[in-house]
Amino acid sequence: MFYWLLKFVFPGPFIHLYNRPVVEGVENVPTNGPAIMAGNHLSFSDWLFAPLLSPRRINYLAKAEYFTTPGLKGRLQKFFFSGTGQYPIDRSGASAADDALNAATKLLNEGRLVGLYPEGTRSPDGRLYKGKTGMARLALETGVPVIPVAVIGTDKVSPPGPFKWRRQKVTLKFGAPLDFSRYEGMSGNRFVERAVTDEVMYELMRLTGQEYVDVYAHSLKKGVVATDLQLDATRIPETKAS
Repeated sequence: MFYWLLKFVFPGPFIHLYNRPVVEGVENVPTNGPAIMAGNHLSFSDWLFAPLLSPRRINYLAKAEYFTTPGLKGRLQKFFFSGTGQYPIDRSGASAADDALNAATKLLNEGRLVGLYPEGTRSPDGRLYKGKTGMARLALETGVPVIPVAVIGTDKVSPPGPFKWRRQKVTLKFGAPLDFSRYEGMSGNRFVERAVTDEVMYELMRLTGQEYVDVYAHSLKKGVVATDLQLDATRIPETKAS
């Protein structure tokens, strides 16, 4: 109930009036059944615009701290994130990746749309960075389609740093569903998982027009750029979308 209040009462209508978001490819969102909604990640506001413009509810995985903070602030935070369709995962332990995969699988088995950011973190400079293969593993193990979700302009609405919300137009594009059934039974093959991931990232590059950088964004943020030996074998060359 709270999810729909946010979407249709506040702040949804305000965002529509203030930012005038444009959506393309709504017909690519399945009317029922599970799918992975794989998006580029420019701003914390991405997870607001995608559900706002989607005809169906999208569930995202969120860090458990949002649900376990003590006190009044913690209770309000838990209420907000639960009500907006977030699903808690513990990202601190050694099994964090498996826990996230299991949580996403559970949601997909319930017929839901699960939102993921293959880059793993927000882009530090507006470019599109190398995707992690967890999304591919999930797609291969569940057999569900992957729908590229491209956001353009959210980094201008709410740039990194202190909270800001600017009057910047946002465009959101739902790409055509990507079917990876040709790789059935090949989950766990790192070359296949890299090929699947790169195909999704290529579609996001094509839809957004972002420059692609064949480095993990978190490595750049830490000041560590992976060498060729550290990179996966199958790669998209650094390029710009045509």
